[in-house]
Amino acid sequence: MKIYRLNRKQLIKHDINFVWNFFSNPTNLKEITPKDMGFIVTSELPTEVYAGLVITYKISPIAGLPVNWVTEITHLDRLNYFVDEQRFGPYKFWHHTHKFKLTDEGVIMEDTVYYGLPFGILGRIAHSIFVRKKLEQIFDYRFKVLENYFNTINS
Repeated sequence: MKIYRLNRKQLIKHDINFVWNFFSNPTNLKEITPKDMGFIVTSELPTEVYAGLVITYKISPIAGLPVNWVTEITHLDRLNYFVDEQRFGPYKFWHHTHKFKLTDEGVIMEDTVYYGLPFGILGRIAHSIFVRKKLEQIFDYRFKVLENYFNTINS
């Protein structure tokens, strides 16, 4: 299985507690996910993630076809990072680290996703044709939404 990597960084000009509270609240995930993904959380959610939290979703990433997705928060160091890993879903492997680093200018939020696809060569072809592009679009969308949200808060 080929493992792919997606990495994004974003400077958020706000204090670490405010930024952490936004990202660690799993109800905010819907707000930073493109509407065309048909993202629906199907489990009860706490107001802050914790290690061992399992979250279930339905997403429709391709042609409106719904897919069940189950992730678990496997690691967490409050105000520094948390990791979600897929337990069931469209990927053969999914490991997503959310890091937060306080700087003089604000908080650098960094997403690093390692992922692998099922179906061998067909998965690699799908990755080159549309999976990579779709993930990049999702994280581009998040960047814009977060920029607008935190800029509005700072105004």
